[in-house]
Amino acid sequence: MSKFETPRAQRTRAAILDAAWELVAERGLDVGMGEIADRVGMTRQSLYVHFGSRGGLLIALVRRADEREAIHARFAEALAVAGPAERLDAFLSAWLDFVPVIHPVARRLIAAASQDEAAAAAWTDRMDELVGGFRRLTRSLARDGALAPGWSAARAADYLWAATSVSTWRLLAVDRDWGARRTSKTLRQAAAELVLARPSLGHRDGRAAH
Repeated sequence: MSKFETPRAQRTRAAILDAAWELVAERGLDVGMGEIADRVGMTRQSLYVHFGSRGGLLIALVRRADEREAIHARFAEALAVAGPAERLDAFLSAWLDFVPVIHPVARRLIAAASQDEAAAAAWTDRMDELVGGFRRLTRSLARDGALAPGWSAARAADYLWAATSVSTWRLLAVDRDWGARRTSKTLRQAAAELVLARPSLGHRDGRAAH
């Protein structure tokens, strides 16, 4: 969304993207630009004016989910939490609460990415930003001396991103019928046990004794 758009243009854009989200969630990425235009009572050409291409629409579509659910604000709140363990849990909770919301469309993008360049670009756009969020998290944990031995901030970020991915979530929550709550709790606990340093007499509050 451009800051130069009028409020009316912003509302139109949001309506298009919300309609596109519903169609893709229901029927997959075979939905055409014309079908999306029909859903919102516009012409196909109008969609190209707003988004430039199908690829542009897909990128805007996944960014719209971030905006609608205010996920960046939740990540920022999590990163501001003082305690390292609580910070990690707050960040993972924000992400794992968001995954069920985006799952209906995310799974379509993941499935199509190997053969659909536009889908791959849209998903990569979101995952690159998510990895950046995980890196901010793990750098803060490293700064506090809270990472377990053997973990760098970069490796911890990569692990957390993979261990809590949409695909991992789906395997447990959907395929194994764990449900969202149990899946979130288990993934958060496993991440904390593996990534965070254990408090001890010689290692309290993230600071090694000298």
